[in-house]
Amino acid sequence: MRILLVEDDLKLCDSLSFQLEKEGIEVDVCHDGQDALSYIHEQAHDLILLDRMIPKPNGLQVLIEIRSRGMETPVIFLTALGELYNRVEGLDAGADDYLVKPFAFEELMARIRSIRRRPVQLQLGDRLSFGDLELDVVQKQLFVGQESCTLSKREADLMEAFMGNPGQVLPRNLLLSKVWGPYAEVEDGNLDNYIHFLRRRLKALNSRLKLKTIRGIGYSLEEGNV
Repeated sequence: MRILLVEDDLKLCDSLSFQLEKEGIEVDVCHDGQDALSYIHEQAHDLILLDRMIPKPNGLQVLIEIRSRGMETPVIFLTALGELYNRVEGLDAGADDYLVKPFAFEELMARIRSIRRRPVQLQLGDRLSFGDLELDVVQKQLFVGQESCTLSKREADLMEAFMGNPGQVLPRNLLLSKVWGPYAEVEDGNLDNYIHFLRRRLKALNSRLKLKTIRGIGYSLEEGNV
């Protein structure tokens, strides 16, 4: 499991990252909202631990931003703001859980385990839909109306990333991390090969959707010409 920890209290940050790593969890650390958004858009994480009172922008603004872009990575707020309206505001903005400081590390781990127990199908649905496309994430089948084709595991993982973030530009580093893993040694051209494979699939199914190249950044799934 890989977690992004966003916390501007350096002492607490060091303590939490040390304890999380002892539990076998990989931890990326940053201390403000700007760096948090950079990490979130460029790397793949299983969970984000987000302090609300970080500087520029604050944690609530970070959460609203990533949810507006269709990113569904689970988020647990870690905060001293414990009033009822604070908790309601955070959960309504898209947080999956809300833990008020000070807290015991054992409670944090219990909440992390609770989120990990949620089936992927419960979080994402057995099927993802966008435009005329439908993806069965379990069977790895792509549909346009009555037409369908079976995808390889990497094709399916790549298409799931696009259909989970429809119309969004996904950076190359993010796609490589999601499909091959954050530490895999992968030649950059492998991503281009699989984009080519998916474009052929879309063409064979006569889909209106296209994988658009955003030069120097990455790709997006949208309607229109490539």
